[in-house]
Amino acid sequence: MNLSELLNRAIGEQASDVFIVAGLPVSFRKNGTIHHISEEKLFPSDTEGFLTEIYEAADNRSLSILSQTGDDDFSFAIKGLSRFRVSAYKQRGALSAVIRIISFDLPDYKELGIPEYVLHLGDQGKGMVLVTGPAGSGKSTTLACVIDQINQHQQKHIITLEDPIEYLHRHSQSIVSQREINVDTESYVNALRAALRQSPDVILLGEMRDYETINVAMTAAETGHLLLSTLHTIGAANTIDRIIDVFPANQQTQIGVQLSTVLSAVVSQQLVPTVDGRMVPAFEIMTVTPAIRNMIRDNKVHQIDGLIYSSTKEDMISMDSSLLSLYKQKLISRDTALTYATNPEMLGRKL
Repeated sequence: MNLSELLNRAIGEQASDVFIVAGLPVSFRKNGTIHHISEEKLFPSDTEGFLTEIYEAADNRSLSILSQTGDDDFSFAIKGLSRFRVSAYKQRGALSAVIRIISFDLPDYKELGIPEYVLHLGDQGKGMVLVTGPAGSGKSTTLACVIDQINQHQQKHIITLEDPIEYLHRHSQSIVSQREINVDTESYVNALRAALRQSPDVILLGEMRDYETINVAMTAAETGHLLLSTLHTIGAANTIDRIIDVFPANQQTQIGVQLSTVLSAVVSQQLVPTVDGRMVPAFEIMTVTPAIRNMIRDNKVHQIDGLIYSSTKEDMISMDSSLLSLYKQKLISRDTALTYATNPEMLGRKL
């Protein structure tokens, strides 16, 4: 089986990821579960053959980064088939890869279950909007839908900084400049600093990875731009703590004050299995109100969860309320709701 046949089969079976790892058969991830597509285990020579084909498909990309560092992330497209995000790496000395399948067309936010309120977070003219959650929870897809909403209905200059680029946005009402880290620019920090001189209205930062990136991102949000980004955290309060904790102790009070003025909303999401074997997102939504600004500024972040939990508005929804709603719609089971709950005991009583 060559690369083209493998990827065609993966798309035909509606897989989300393809695993090419020596010592195992080629495997697909479907609805959160990994399946081997045959009994035939791959040898290092087999994985090297697949990796060579992948790099050729990616405009004959050089294998030098992978050879020297042991890791390489990039994306490529096959005409008429799909786009693919690749994380190539060495595993026990053998070349391996995980390929994420990305549709050419942006998915329909309604089919994905993204709330209307989340989609319209891009209507805000400035501030920081964060979409958080574990790896593979659909953060990039949610933000791509928000960017598409802006692109279709507003006249803005949108700059996306991604590693690698996933969804391609065609210019519509807006101008969309998409920059890939290590291809179009050296790093997130360099690209973000440059973006501030490129007359942006909206900046999408693929991930807030470290102190320096977060620092520049907060400056961008402070200077009147709308900044959208992601973090690998679950829950609004955890996200705020994570940002503040990145900074040295002597700066944390000042950063809390700064964050209280620039943060507009935090959306946390996780994918949960449905009763019919699909995956559906559950969302926690926190819109920053004057009360929450005060909590962040006064270092009372631990009180935020209680405020969200007691709210019934669409702009303030707890993860457990979202799970309860999915359960009432008969989309997920009681056990699933409790497994993914932030407060299983409280949710158990409601169920």
